[in-house]
Amino acid sequence: MDNGPEQGQSQVDAEVGVSGSPDPLISGMLEGKLLQLYNEMIAVARSNVYNKSDAQDAVQEAWVRMLANRGSLREADKLNAWAKVITANAARSINLRAKRIYPVDASEFADNAGTSRDEQAIMLEIRELLESVDPRTRALLLYKFYFGYKDQEIAEAWKLPVGTIKARIHRAKRRLQQWMSN
Repeated sequence: MDNGPEQGQSQVDAEVGVSGSPDPLISGMLEGKLLQLYNEMIAVARSNVYNKSDAQDAVQEAWVRMLANRGSLREADKLNAWAKVITANAARSINLRAKRIYPVDASEFADNAGTSRDEQAIMLEIRELLESVDPRTRALLLYKFYFGYKDQEIAEAWKLPVGTIKARIHRAKRRLQQWMSN
């Protein structure tokens, strides 16, 4: 007998109470299971987001993804593990969205009243140097030196070996030093 998505889907629907209205006893048990799952998902989200206030957003996004893709769950007994993986992925997505770089207008540097002219000149020079490198190198340098990510964290996010990340950082630094000395 094939245990395809339709049969697995009906098991999940029956357990979650999507098709038909379960009796109060089943409903109470189901509510307890869902509450436990929610608490486990919150714990996973909190351990994966940088800003702890984003944990509930990650869980909400995970629930939406789970409901939209519930047909991909093949075995109902794997619901907790599936939910935790989706929550961790949602948390990582939130982290990436929070770290996006937005273009900065040069006039914003000039408007900073608390900075001296030397600091403004340095900031503009750094900006020009970063604009002169390719986007991948620019992102790598920003992740490393501006956001303070470790080489290992960058390697995991980019799905590259740590040695490759270290070599790219070293080459980029050497290239920037050469440009600055010219």
